Amino acid sequence: MKFLDKYNILLASNSPRRQELLAQMGVKFSVIVKQGIDESFPVDLPAENVPEYLANKKAKAYISDLKDNDLLITSDTVVVSDGKIIGKPHSEDEAREMISSLSGRAHTVYTGVAIYTTTKSISFTCDTKVYMSAMTDELINYYVEKYKPLDKAGAYGIQEWIGLTSIHRIEGSFQNVMGLPTQRLFDELSKF
Repeated sequence: MKFLDKYNILLASNSPRRQELLAQMGVKFSVIVKQGIDESFPVDLPAENVPEYLANKKAKAYISDLKDNDLLITSDTVVVSDGKIIGKPHSEDEAREMISSLSGRAHTVYTGVAIYTTTKSISFTCDTKVYMSAMTDELINYYVEKYKPLDKAGAYGIQEWIGLTSIHRIEGSFQNVMGLPTQRLFDELSKF
């Protein structure tokens, strides 16, 4: 990991899962978060392109603050089912509805990542197909009441109880579903 020693790595994310994954990669970093970054996107932008668009938009909000040795990482994750983005729920009832809509079906999780220095930038998107078992209302209620998934795209965290009991298969990166495609990120960081 000596190739990163020349950088002061900054993760622009409040997500405890992203912070945990980056730390598990052995990357030394600081967390920086600006409030009020506009996360809107063009309505005609295909759902699979939204997270990379937002990761770049977030990065551009920090670019003027970067020093020569700073390396900034931003990310955004969306859950897509039937071509529609399923965002973060605003209430427990909405979380129940979201999980119910995913129950017994496959959906795709897209994570966009942007890496910026003062002289170079790259961005990419990773996708993972997730197959969820059919869940009863009782199981959905249990998950929502116990785990309070209001801060999670699609109203679930694959690393939690629901992932252990109701996700029967994935195609792609598990870490991508958590919000940071670590293997691809490592490859891209090694090029800086």
